[in-house]
Amino acid sequence: MSFENPTRERIGDILASAGNIAVVGLSDKTDRTSYMVAGAMQSRGYRIIPVNPMVDGEILGEKCYHTLAEIPEPVDIVNVFRRSEFCAEVAQEAADIGARVLWLQQGVVSQEAADIAAQHGMIAIMDRCIKVEEALALKGRSRG
Repeated sequence: MSFENPTRERIGDILASAGNIAVVGLSDKTDRTSYMVAGAMQSRGYRIIPVNPMVDGEILGEKCYHTLAEIPEPVDIVNVFRRSEFCAEVAQEAADIGARVLWLQQGVVSQEAADIAAQHGMIAIMDRCIKVEEALALKGRSRG
């Protein structure tokens, strides 16, 4: 069966109920898309948890973790800014920490990652920008 993203209404429900978003591949460089998107989501009230093995310290004022497994609290959404070939591994790590949603950013598609997500009861969203979807899906709606 071919992959289909959830409806925009369902995406709105997911985002309205989400709190913690782990951003895998979040850059500490302010001119990078990952930084700008995560910053925008943070300004909308989401808790951003940076995950980048190359960064020690903080990004966007939050402690940066080297792996998803190091995060000491529940994660609702794992938002992935990595190339498609790395996403299956990230999907397995997301499943291992009990994340509810695996979100691959615009331009990132991995059927293998979607299959792993499905096998572990996670919702997969691919090739969509979380910031754009949040603006469209929650237009006029409140979170929480």
